[in-house]
Amino acid sequence: MPTNELHPNTWIDKYADYLFNYAITRVSDAEIAKDLVQETFFAGLKSAKNYKGEAAERTWLIAILKRKVIDHYRKINSKKGKAEIRMGYANMEDAEGDWLEEKVADPFSQSGEQSIENEELGLALQDCISKLPSKQKLVFTMKTIQGMNTEDICNELGINASNLWVMIHRSRTALMGCLNQNWF
Repeated sequence: MPTNELHPNTWIDKYADYLFNYAITRVSDAEIAKDLVQETFFAGLKSAKNYKGEAAERTWLIAILKRKVIDHYRKINSKKGKAEIRMGYANMEDAEGDWLEEKVADPFSQSGEQSIENEELGLALQDCISKLPSKQKLVFTMKTIQGMNTEDICNELGINASNLWVMIHRSRTALMGCLNQNWF
């Protein structure tokens, strides 16, 4: 039995910052992130009649935002996009990576400092990605942010799969080093 209800009048106050922080870590452009959040709210209003109440309001809005981010990358790359950022830790042997969201403070917790930390992490992550060597940044963005498959990236860039995974590993290692130095 559904227990959740939508309260669109409170969305901006309750969720705008959270959705923006979510979007900015995926598109690395504040204006695009703002547009995606606005599109999310419009889509939520349009499809409110389809809301079944099975998910929390915030979860439902994030699901809409994820689709908006994917659509954004599809438009600019005309390839299927994926908007999850995975970060590997050098000290985790052969670990695939941890979702960035698990490392970000929950903006709905009781501490106001954590909201500031979310924004700072997003900015630090953008800065660290911008410092990667150009080919590593391109491969990391294509694979990790846009979600392109290995074969397509290799064909487009004229590299082999081993080379791609070395660049991905180096990018993740560099990002963690940069974040550890500049944010943590």
